[in-house]
Amino acid sequence: MTDTPQTGTLTDEELRELAERAGRELEDASALDILKWAAETFGPRFCVTSSMEDAVVTHLASRVLPGVDVVFLDTGYHFEETIGTRDAVDAVMDVNVITLTPRQTVAEQDARYGAKLHDRDPDLCCALRKVKPLEEGLTGYTAWATGLRREESPTRANIPVVGWDARRRKVKVSPIARWTQDEVDAYVAEHGVLTNPLLTDGYASVGCAPCTRRVLEGEDARAGRWAGRGKTECGLHG
Repeated sequence: MTDTPQTGTLTDEELRELAERAGRELEDASALDILKWAAETFGPRFCVTSSMEDAVVTHLASRVLPGVDVVFLDTGYHFEETIGTRDAVDAVMDVNVITLTPRQTVAEQDARYGAKLHDRDPDLCCALRKVKPLEEGLTGYTAWATGLRREESPTRANIPVVGWDARRRKVKVSPIARWTQDEVDAYVAEHGVLTNPLLTDGYASVGCAPCTRRVLEGEDARAGRWAGRGKTECGLHG
């Protein structure tokens, strides 16, 4: 994979083929090498997305592409700790944090759909406050990185390190897909990476405050999200 394509001129089919080939060839590569490939291939048309649960992928990406855009979705329902983590990352890391917001404020959404839509129709709430804003915010990019890991839940067990995001027609990079929680913890400790304080307060996965609870012993990391609602994903990842 020595040639760097002019990705701005590639068709969707060519980008899909590029992504699938990279997924195969980089399956055993380090997270840094995966991100280096993305940076060299897409340059400024590559960004990192972060929920500010931790800044591991953001830190990794900053090592290969200083000043990389880091896209954060401010849903209007975040914990104060999450907003604080975003602000800290912006202040101390060599990245460009870009905050996306939904078209409607929480108050405007309440006026249109009624209060606490997240309790009555969490899928619609996620679509309005997460999925749609991200689709609009990624318009200027050809590729985006996530912090998804295979061990987090059964729904994520087969995610590729590089794949094709058919809905958004973009290359999707998951450089730490193969990492275990122990490896994440070791990287955080070694590099002093910022993490959300809620991770030390019983939360294994941090989302919007109304739809996130602490996890119980033996539960997987995603069990605290939309607990009791038969929902494990917000829709950002399929």
